[in-house]
Amino acid sequence: MASAPQGLPLFYNALEPLSSQAHADFKVRPATTAPFLSTQHAIPVTVDEFALVQRFMPIVFSVGPDAIPIALMGLNEGINVFVDADGKITQQHMYVPAYIRRYPYMLAKLTPTSEELSLCFDPTSDTIGKFEDGEALFADGQPTELTKNILGFNEMFEQAGARTAAFMRDLIEADLLMDGEVSIQAEGVEQPFIYRGFQMVNEEKLMEVRGDQLRKMAKSGMLPLLYAHLFSLAQMREIFQMQADQGKQLPPVLPAI
Repeated sequence: MASAPQGLPLFYNALEPLSSQAHADFKVRPATTAPFLSTQHAIPVTVDEFALVQRFMPIVFSVGPDAIPIALMGLNEGINVFVDADGKITQQHMYVPAYIRRYPYMLAKLTPTSEELSLCFDPTSDTIGKFEDGEALFADGQPTELTKNILGFNEMFEQAGARTAAFMRDLIEADLLMDGEVSIQAEGVEQPFIYRGFQMVNEEKLMEVRGDQLRKMAKSGMLPLLYAHLFSLAQMREIFQMQADQGKQLPPVLPAI
């Protein structure tokens, strides 16, 4: 996955806690483009989104001990087939992952020892600031409805993140992940394109899961999530074709995500 500045999540260049004193006159302008997205091919997603994401993008898992589910918006580093060079979404009616919609806000601890999460924002974003136009974040020293909605969305995102972390712990404990590999044979090309650098669920192991464990996975909601992931892998070929149609490079091996 493309790296963020050290210590900060993907897309974020800096973080500043939102304050009714320091940002009393700040406003928010709607974002029509997301330039930071144009060269990003892998986006973190939560389990709450699997059912929607799998209709448009492959869901795979990053490599390493702290694996997370990610949606592929392109098969190669630097390629996103769903946005143009300016970061404007080009596909109608597609699902935009919550991680993208959350930016430039997020809940974060102000100190390493703090238990409380505070609403923060990336001050380098051009959607928030001292603008003449836009919607106010505060009125008479109190959060506006807009700010309350932003906070509510971020709280829901954190809760979904906790459910995703629990899902990943169960998935790793079940030992169902394996190194992923997808081979795509393009028309008129002798050698297939081989994509690696991600993890996926081992279907053979899943089919061998004992009945009692399978019932537990079904009851917990884990089983439909696994199949949403497996069904989504068919989107690999769709993304491949979209890259070809857009004239974007198709190197034969996917770098590690």
